[in-house]
Amino acid sequence: MTANVAFIKLSPGAIAPSYGSASAAGADLYALLDHETVIPAGETVMIHTGIAMEIPDGFAGLIYARSGLACKRGLAPANKVGVIDSDYRGELIVALHNHGKVDQTILPGERIAQLVITPYLTANFIESTSLSDTERGEGGFGSTGRK
Repeated sequence: MTANVAFIKLSPGAIAPSYGSASAAGADLYALLDHETVIPAGETVMIHTGIAMEIPDGFAGLIYARSGLACKRGLAPANKVGVIDSDYRGELIVALHNHGKVDQTILPGERIAQLVITPYLTANFIESTSLSDTERGEGGFGSTGRK
């Protein structure tokens, strides 16, 4: 399934989102930087992409960590998953957090996150006096076991 998503480059140096393979769910987002940028251990730095887009109604853009960046260098979006609503027209900026104990350097044009365009449902929240029973019931964290 595909959807057309219009985007603009807010800066001539911005790099268009791109997929790493034909079956990739996430499109890579690239750092728009004038120079190398250090993200100190335990700190968060806002990394610009220089891209704005028009996500179609009924869809959202979800910004996730790139697995290699997160596993090998401890870098991931500070808010875990960024949500880009279809009515947002501003620049995509990634709040990149360094979860590691060593400073990390981001290079201009480096792939910093991935964007997944996905459909969503809007819920009608209806207040009720009771909920249906289930086998799990009110069992919370860890209530379904480890296997």
